[in-house]
Amino acid sequence: MEGGVQRGLECQKIMDGKVYDNGEKAIPSCCLKARAAVPESDAKCHSTVVSGWFTEARSSSGEKQLYYNNPMWPGAAHSIKVEKILFQEKSLYQEVLVFESTNYGNVLVLDGIVQLTDKDEFAYQEMIVHLPLCSIESPKNVLVVGGGDGGVLREISRHTSVEHIDICEIDEMVIDVSKKFFPELALGFEDPRVTLHVGDAVEFLKNSPEGKYDAIVVDSSDPVGPAQELVEKPFFETLARALRPGGVLCNMAESMWLHTHLIEDMISICREIFKGSVHYAWTSVPTYPSGVIGFILCSTEGPPVDFLNPINPIEKIEGAVKHRRELRFYNSEVHTAAFSLPSFLKREVSSLRDSSSTKGLVFP
Repeated sequence: MEGGVQRGLECQKIMDGKVYDNGEKAIPSCCLKARAAVPESDAKCHSTVVSGWFTEARSSSGEKQLYYNNPMWPGAAHSIKVEKILFQEKSLYQEVLVFESTNYGNVLVLDGIVQLTDKDEFAYQEMIVHLPLCSIESPKNVLVVGGGDGGVLREISRHTSVEHIDICEIDEMVIDVSKKFFPELALGFEDPRVTLHVGDAVEFLKNSPEGKYDAIVVDSSDPVGPAQELVEKPFFETLARALRPGGVLCNMAESMWLHTHLIEDMISICREIFKGSVHYAWTSVPTYPSGVIGFILCSTEGPPVDFLNPINPIEKIEGAVKHRRELRFYNSEVHTAAFSLPSFLKREVSSLRDSSSTKGLVFP
């Protein structure tokens, strides 16, 4: 690994680029700009770190390319100052990068896209778990899809009624890296109620008994590449099949500022499949594109679920607020507020606007 990390501090274009007639390597424009701005000794860069700054990029056809106009968030780029690269390797599925930042602690990056930082991870982890689990009484069996960093597990462990937690994560390297560099998240794996399954979630769900889970949390990557099928109708059908009557799903659902078309598609699919209720909620995560991320919450037909008014408030679960570490973002007031949607979102997403004909879609 040592060699890989050191190589990662060099510019990809220098490593793979041409050589002049005099035998010197050509310097690509990214490094010329970097060296013009800072002392040459500080102008180290690689495919996503230029002059000490990480900027979100994407992979294409197995070859790293810089896209400052990333198609997932066009016209914008978010950069984070890098103090030190801690880990960089290619897993069977993606490039895994961990670096120490100046202001956000350690940062986990998959295929050039920030997944979490020490500073703000709790705003995501706490919300994606407690929005569904606080909406039903005494959840016992819970499934996590993705979530290899362990943060979702850490939050589920606050719920004393839970008896068994399955987690299906496809990339074992993400788990190993998180245990080493993100121990405050990975402590979720230490819960004896957890059973880890390394593999494809689609296949795992196909082999799961019907109606096994009270709740499912899908902590997936952005819907590009292999993760695309995790936002398509067949996958949601397998999720609904695995839930008991009145069971709940919380699925990562992108940013209202950038992805109203994806939100529309996901809600339309879920309205077809889930016969209980379907809602959209959101939270603020500064290091995610646009600074917000959304969730779709669904329930299957059965005992009604009122997501807006938690029936199982976190404050009434003995020891939950301070289990392992004190809650930093979620509380019952934030829970209800998360379902308050801005007017532009209701206008742009027709399935949110047409609440009169949509069972379970009610807005304050």
